[in-house]
This record gives sequence, structure tokens and C-alpha cells, in this order.
Amino acid sequence: MMAASTAGLLGFYLLFSAVPLYATTGGAGGLGAGAVTGVMMLATVVAELAVPWSLSRFGYRAVMGLGLALLGLPALLLPLSAGLGWVLGISALRGAGLGVLVVTGTALTAELVPAERRGEGLGVYGVAVGIPSVLGLPLGLWASDALGHTPVFVVAGLVPLAGLPAVLGLPAKRPVRDPGGVVVSGELIKLATVFAAATVATGVMVTFLPLAGSPELASVALLIQSLATPAARWLAGRHGDRHGSAGLLKPGVLACALGVGLQFWTGGPVAVVAGMALFGAGLGVLQNATLALMFERGEAARVSTLWNLAFDAGMGAGAMGFGLVLGYTGYPTGFAIVAALMAATLPLTRLRAVAYVRRPR
Repeated sequence: MMAASTAGLLGFYLLFSAVPLYATTGGAGGLGAGAVTGVMMLATVVAELAVPWSLSRFGYRAVMGLGLALLGLPALLLPLSAGLGWVLGISALRGAGLGVLVVTGTALTAELVPAERRGEGLGVYGVAVGIPSVLGLPLGLWASDALGHTPVFVVAGLVPLAGLPAVLGLPAKRPVRDPGGVVVSGELIKLATVFAAATVATGVMVTFLPLAGSPELASVALLIQSLATPAARWLAGRHGDRHGSAGLLKPGVLACALGVGLQFWTGGPVAVVAGMALFGAGLGVLQNATLALMFERGEAARVSTLWNLAFDAGMGAGAMGFGLVLGYTGYPTGFAIVAALMAATLPLTRLRAVAYVRRPR
């Protein structure tokens, strides 16, 4: 499952920041570049809503294979045109593939990992799916500039398809429902909202940081962020298994807010790189803590869908919203506003205590 997920996400991240830049070569401005990310994430959200039904009908193996095919095949068509309409259509198909992939992978992880090791299991899964962002985000930007867009599009299309053999090793079973699971709808919404605020900031950073200053500096900063996120996600899981994850929410929010706030100094290499390192660490903590806490409060398929909806809707809203206000605020002030919105979620980090399965020392 991790091999299939890694292949699909590598193809996704290779093009995440590169495709908005490609759209600008076809005449799209900042709003068009933001629309590429926004449309892709909108399609992701729509597809995620259908995944629980698809899993219950066709099982994990078939649905994961569909996700890889949607991520790979459309990317091979991108070189045909840089027109905004064409790029948006391709991005929508790839976004649907992403939605299928991430919900399936997260739900299957929750079923495969014992409850007392869930935090660390989710952390290990986070490392596996974080590797593509470590490699793909900076590599896609660099290769597009050094080699041109077409080679990057071809590679990004073939990599997810190379993950199809791994799908044969997945269980063909359908999701297991947990009729005894505790459901606290209000708490789930609070956790999803905190995480969505972090992903709004993520959508802004990965889409507009390369446009706000030097693309070379942005590549370095995104690499640092991509390294910090999976490492923090794994460490947060180990901590959560032993002490619970609720205490990690506030530090995660503060780290994200401060990291984004440092992007106010878009021309300062130290501020940009240090800020993205801090943001990446906070994001990793929130990824693990919110997901583990949601699994304590709800059934796996529903939690996976809600968490991934928060992830992808937040990224799309961040990219689209920032593109709309950019002309009025400029990059520094816009980044400061995003940081303030992130900090505004701190009151939502207070949760009612729910019993969790503690891992033996």
C-alpha cells in the first residue's frame, strides 16, 4: 500500500508547483495560476466524497488502481497545450485521482495498524507519503526550469503507472465498519477545521512562494519544509501513542502561524527558509495529531474522508483565495493575513477528553 501511495504521490508532487508556472507560459496570470491548484483540489474534494461508496462496492485494490491511473495518464497529455482551459481540465482529472488515492491509503492504514500503535503507524505512513513531496516539489520546479516542462510531464505521468503492480498486493476486501466506534461530530469538525487552516496555508505556500521571490530560494525552502513535515509527523505519532495527541495541537498551530508569518520577508533567505522549516514541522505535528484524535472519535472510512477533505479543500481554498486578494495586498501582507487566520484557530484546540489505547512502554 505504501509503495502504491508513494508512486502516485510522487507523480502528483512533481507537478504541483510546476503546472501553475506552466499555465503562466500560456498567458495565465496570478489568478490563473491559483485556479490551476484550486480546480485540481476541488476535483479532489468531489472525488473524495465518492470514495467510501466506491470502497464498499469495489474494495481497496480496484479503487487504488483507479487512483493511480487518473494521476498518471492525464499528465501525459499536458505537453499538448499550455492554454488555461486545457491545463484546468487535466488538473481536474489528476485531482480526482489524488482524492481516490489519499482516502483509500489513509483508511487502509487505519485498518492495518493495531489501535495501540496507531499514532506511530500513521507516522510511518506519513513518512512514506511524505517522501514524494520531499523529492517532487523542488525537483519538479528545478527540472521544469532546467529541462523544460515536457520531460517533467512525461516522467510525472509514468511514475504513478509504475505503481500499478503494487496494487496487486493490496487486499481486495472492503472497508470494515466499527459499530462500536465513538462518534463526536462536533469534535470531529473542530479537528478538521484546525487542520484545514494549516492546509489553507500549505496551498498558499506551494503555489505562490515560487512567484513571490526567487524560484531557486523557493525550491530550497520547499525542500526544507518537505523534510521537516514527515519527520515531525512520525515523532508526533510516537509521542501520541505514549501521552495522547491532544497536547500537540496548540504547538502545531503556533509553529505553522509563525512559519507563515516569517514569509513577510520574501526577499530574506534566512526568514524564508527558517519560516518554511518551522511551518513544515508544525504541519507534520498537526497532520498526525488531528488524524489520530479523529480516529479516536469516529469510524475509519468516515474519518479518512473528512480529514482528507479538510486537507484538499483547504489547499484549494488557499490557492484560489490568495489569488483573488493578491492584487490588493501584495505578497508580504497576504502572507501575514494567512498567518493571522492560522492563529485564529487556537481556541478550537481545546477538546473533551476521550479515552485512547495507550501503547505499553
